[in-house]
Amino acid sequence: MVQPVNMSGKVCVITGANSGIGKETALALAQMGAHVVMVCRSRQKGEVARDEIQRAAGSANVDLLIADTSSLASVRAVAVEIAEKYPRLDVLVNNAGGAIPRRVLSEDGIEKTIAGNHLGGLLLTLLLLDLLKSSAPSRVINVSSEAQRNARLDLDDIQFEHRKYSGLSAYGQSKLLMNACTFELARRLKGTGVTVNCLHPGVVKTNIWPRNPGIIFGIILAMMKPFMLDAKKGAEVTIYLATSAEVGNITGEYFVKCKPAAPNPIERDPKVAAAIWQWSEKMVGASLA
Repeated sequence: MVQPVNMSGKVCVITGANSGIGKETALALAQMGAHVVMVCRSRQKGEVARDEIQRAAGSANVDLLIADTSSLASVRAVAVEIAEKYPRLDVLVNNAGGAIPRRVLSEDGIEKTIAGNHLGGLLLTLLLLDLLKSSAPSRVINVSSEAQRNARLDLDDIQFEHRKYSGLSAYGQSKLLMNACTFELARRLKGTGVTVNCLHPGVVKTNIWPRNPGIIFGIILAMMKPFMLDAKKGAEVTIYLATSAEVGNITGEYFVKCKPAAPNPIERDPKVAAAIWQWSEKMVGASLA
């Protein structure tokens, strides 16, 4: 159970905040007094969730911005909105993501699982770094998954253009890329007052799982469902990293059950991390200032 913390005066941006872990995180932070900025893909779903959170938290300081993290243009636009509307940014939670059973390209021609789960969050972070630095101490939190632990990385075929695609493989690799860039960014930001960490929330019943997953993916999901956590329980690690004084100075870690844990070793390999970082910067068209 995460202990309530006074977050009054703090601005917290959460992507994918209209349902699941993102919504529970937004609610908890609003209840703690934070000014919450929900970034959602669907305006209709976002408005419903925002109204529910405002009522439950008894707070009017819950805003809604619209963006699709799989679209680089959409991420750039919402980053401009955030920088223009808010004088500070204390917590950025890159939570939006999903699992796609079949290979699909984003509007930018990027494999969509990678685009939405990794590149969109990285681009948003890079674009908001000046605001995060000026608001320091501040925190970047990337919602990852234990799926990265057994993920296979092919630096010559990251987008599954040649090897066989599967939703689980693409999802795991997207989180591997996320973690590697989390650790690399944390290294590059040391001394700035901006911490960067990632986490596994547990296997949670949320809508990241596809409605039409295919036979094999569907069987796996059916077997997993009885053991999945609800979204409120799944949000606990994210909320802990966003609010706890215990982790205020910790950066470049992967958390499981609110404790640092060892990730896939490849994510800590300096050469691999550098290659992933370089590829990611190239794909999003932005770099660390």
